[in-house]
Amino acid sequence: MDDQPLIELRDVTKVYSLKSGDVTALDNVSLSIQRGDFVAIMGPSGSGKSTLLNQLGCLDRPTSGDLLIAGRNTREMDDHELTGLRLNTIGYIFQKFNLIPLLSAYENVEYPYLMKHRQEDEYGHISRLLSRVGIDAALARHKPPELSGGQQQRVAIARALVNDPQILLCDEPTGNLDSVTGGQIMEMIRTLNEQGRTVLMVTHDPTVAACAKRRVIIKDGRIT
Repeated sequence: MDDQPLIELRDVTKVYSLKSGDVTALDNVSLSIQRGDFVAIMGPSGSGKSTLLNQLGCLDRPTSGDLLIAGRNTREMDDHELTGLRLNTIGYIFQKFNLIPLLSAYENVEYPYLMKHRQEDEYGHISRLLSRVGIDAALARHKPPELSGGQQQRVAIARALVNDPQILLCDEPTGNLDSVTGGQIMEMIRTLNEQGRTVLMVTHDPTVAACAKRRVIIKDGRIT
């Protein structure tokens, strides 16, 4: 059995240089995450939760320290390799959905698929995926402003899954949803974890965090 962590941060520090002075958002953070884990990242506002998630998703580079994914040090990757890693290995689910308003629900899910495969889906993969998350053919033709918050988040989950990523990053995935819809979304995320995907989730909600297998608490840029 391979005991190598899927994700490993080693003494990662992130410093933002501002006119008012340097701000240390992450301070020598080390963290190991195994395949199939479900980790809730919690902490007060400004503690470094989103910065940590951005590091884990290779959306930002550390000022110092190392981030390894599947044994590869991202510090040694160029921009092209990092783009490929984000496209093929990591799926993102955001609080504000981040759907493209001028595209239909189907086209929003299709967009990362086209980026990876450079051709249209001829096998019905996207339609089946949308159906799995509760978006039928009629809803798939609607643009995001015509959908409810819950429906938009379902589309966002389908988009995150379309390239079959190993890792799902969720940034307050229920933050803009009512409690019933939020519960449905968390049940979907929990099922995805049970099917083998590694889930990393930022949340301030203890009820949502209770869905995870373990919690990581961050305060003042440090894991406590």
